[in-house]
This record gives sequence, C-alpha cells and structure tokens, in this order.
Amino acid sequence: MPESRWLALLVLCAGMLMIVLDVTIVNVALPSIQRDLSMSQSNLAWVVNAYLIAFGGLLLLAGRLGDLIGRKRMLLRGLVLFTAASVLCGMSWNSGMLIAARFVQGAGGAMTSAVILGVIVTLFPEPREQARAIGVYTFVAVGGGSIGLVAGGLLTQALSWHWIFFVNLPIGIAAVALTVRLLESDRGIGLRAGADVAGAFLVTVSLMLGVYTIVETSEYGWGSARTIGSGAVAAALLVLFVVRQRYAANPLLPLGIFRSRNVSGANLVAALTVSAMFGMFFLLSLYLQRVLGFGPLSIGLAFLPTALTMGLLSLGISARLYTQYGARAVLVPSLALIGLGLGLLARAPVDGAYAANVLPSMVLIGIGSGISFPALVTLAMSDATESDSGLASGLVNATQQVGGALGLAVLATIATSRSAGLLAGGAAQASALSAGYGLAFGVGAGLVAAAILLAVTVLRPPPVGEERPVVAVVGLEGAVLGTRQKS
Repeated sequence: MPESRWLALLVLCAGMLMIVLDVTIVNVALPSIQRDLSMSQSNLAWVVNAYLIAFGGLLLLAGRLGDLIGRKRMLLRGLVLFTAASVLCGMSWNSGMLIAARFVQGAGGAMTSAVILGVIVTLFPEPREQARAIGVYTFVAVGGGSIGLVAGGLLTQALSWHWIFFVNLPIGIAAVALTVRLLESDRGIGLRAGADVAGAFLVTVSLMLGVYTIVETSEYGWGSARTIGSGAVAAALLVLFVVRQRYAANPLLPLGIFRSRNVSGANLVAALTVSAMFGMFFLLSLYLQRVLGFGPLSIGLAFLPTALTMGLLSLGISARLYTQYGARAVLVPSLALIGLGLGLLARAPVDGAYAANVLPSMVLIGIGSGISFPALVTLAMSDATESDSGLASGLVNATQQVGGALGLAVLATIATSRSAGLLAGGAAQASALSAGYGLAFGVGAGLVAAAILLAVTVLRPPPVGEERPVVAVVGLEGAVLGTRQKS
C-alpha cells in the first residue's frame, strides 16, 4: 500500500506537469505565434486569456463534480480533454481555432487540477507524509515550469510553435494509462447531490465578456457605447451569479466563506498580485523579442532565473520562513520584492541589456513569488474547517486564474494604447513599444503596492501553532505549498 501511494503521487505529478509545461511553453512561443498567425497584440492576449478564463471559471464546478462522480473519473476526463485540446492547438491554422482550442484546454486543466489536490490529501492523511508528498508535487510542478521555458524555446526555434502543444500528447497518454492502472476508483457521493452548472455558466460568461470589453477598449475606447454596453452586461451577469449563490440549494461558491477577513483579504491580495505577474510574463516576452531582438530559446532562458528561484524556495525554505516568523510577517516584504522587480522593468530602456535591465527583476520576482504565494495560501486557508477546506483551496486557485486573465487584459491594453499613441506621433517602433511595455510594468507595480496595502490593513496572523501544511495551489509557474488551520 505505501509503495502504491507514492506511485500514484507520481502519476498525479505527471498530470500537473503537463499543465505547467503548457503555461510556460506558451509564454515563450507568443512572439512566434503572433508573427505566424498575423495576430494583433490584443488578439494575442486571448491565447493566454481563453485558457485562464476557462480554468478559473470552471475550477470550482470541476471540484464539485469530482466529489459527485468520483475524483478518478474526473481526473481521467480532464486528462483526455486536455490532451485532445492540445492536439487541436497544435493543428491550428488561424487565431480563432487556436483561441477556441485554448478555451477547451483550460476546461481540461480545471478538471484535472481541481481533483489532484483532493486525491493527494486523501492518499496522505498523516501530516508528515502529507508534507513530504506535497514537497514532491511542488518540486515537480515548479521544475516543470523550468523545463517548459527551455523546451518551449528549443521546440519553437528548431521546429515551430505548433510542437509546444504536441509535446503534451505522449505525456497525456502516459498519464491516462497510469491513472487507470494505479489509482483506486472512488464512487463519489452521486449526482443527486447537485452541482451549480448555471452558476458556473454565469461566472464564466461574465468573465469572458469582461475581458473582451477590456481588450477591445484599445480599438473602441473606454467611453464608447460598445464598451459601456458590453461592460454593463458583464457586470449584470456577475450580479446574477452572486444572487444565485445566495439562494441556490447547492451553490458553486457559498458566500458565507467571505465572512473571514483572511479568506477575503488573501484572495484580493492574490488577485492583484497575479494580475501584475501574468501581465509581466506576457509583455516581457514581447519586449525581449520585439525590442531586444531575442529568439525563442533566448526568451526561455531569460525567464529561467525566476522559475529556478521559485523552485529552490519550494524545497522548504519558504515554509520554514513563515513557520518561524508567521505568514503575514513574510508576506509584505516578499510582495515588496515583486513590486520592486516590476518597477525596475518599468525603467528598462529601448537599448537595454538583459544582465543590467532584466535579470535583477527576474531574481527579485522569483524570490518574492516563491515566498509570497505560500504565505498567501496559508492565510487564505487559516480559517478553513474540515468541511470547507476544499472550497477555500479551490477559491484560491480560481482567484489566481481569474485575476491573471483580467490583469493581463488590462495591462496588455494599456501597453497597446500607449504604443499606438506614440506611433501616431511619429515615434520609432522600438521606442513606442518599449514605452508601452514600461507603462504596463509600472501599473503592475502599482497593483502590487495596492496588494501590500490590503495585506497590512485587512489580513490577520493565524493563531500561533495552528498551522500545518496540507494543500498545494497552482501558482504562476507551478505549484506552491500552503497551510490550513487544524480542525
């Protein structure tokens, strides 16, 4: 039994590895995708946003369905859907097909990752073994992010961007086969218990329309009837979702969870921080390619210090820090490191050099992310009980994905508008692009500053001695370790 549990853990790690590879590989290949499919920067943002919206919007529903039909069944369906969508992404010959396939891929990712966490906690209920299992999971996931950066550059440069999606096929087939063989079947509580499908539809459509509204402002403007109208519809759908959660028999997101200051505050801080981070990864890859002239492999290597730093911290350093000093105490200075890194990127010149203008930010952001996200999850889970710990965990995951989609839309739109204005005034293309990216990085630093203010004023330290590691949460480049209050 012990040996089979650890083999099962490796299968779960393989499933998450596939998802993490996809996130980092796509970032590296964005410039090549844009050039090959003749996509505008606004449309290019949907290559990332379509995935994030589906992932974040369906994550809570996928977790609930896993409880109803059984986690193994949900995991298998998620792996198959993600793998099939990856093949469709690789076969895409136009932007519409690629964006649609990315949405389906995000749905498969939500189905897979939502149940992986629950399976790990079930397989390893004893705290020491659970901590070891999550350590392995975290290391593989973050290491997968590093592999994705380099592999994405190699595949894109040596073959084409299409192959960054095809690489998921052998991993997916192996993960499905091993899941069938090694994971024990669980019956679930039955579909009669109910799942809020209508709620998931409302929140996902609301998010898609909201992101679409933001992205299209670069063409129609913030005050246009089109922008105001679609924004109002998105807001109305979100209000309907909240109302439904108030009165539904089996709500997707019970609103009572937000009574906790730490749950509400930590999720807001995570949303602001991830908004800045996803925008940074997207725009920095374009800055490296379109301003500094980097190729795909060089872009992958440029991001590697951030992934490696996060990976090293995930081996236990971050957990020891917030165990010794408290999650809230380490959160604020680690967020400050992220803000500083973004502030430095905002000053990167058109004739910048990687070592002087980019590398320091990569290291600072890697250290800040590797420490802040485990601390954030600790605080978000500190008031959770045995009955709602899964909900709190899923909420943190969903907040990160949704925050990333909205933040990316806002920052990409800001960069596009700034660059377009400068180009219209006669500025050189490289200078206009650099100024647009710099402004977006500066706004990202402002988002992190707002997150720090919230952390200081809203969050409260969990009671001393009431924390233990129990859950992993998908972060920017992989997974990070969190904690939960003892029941």
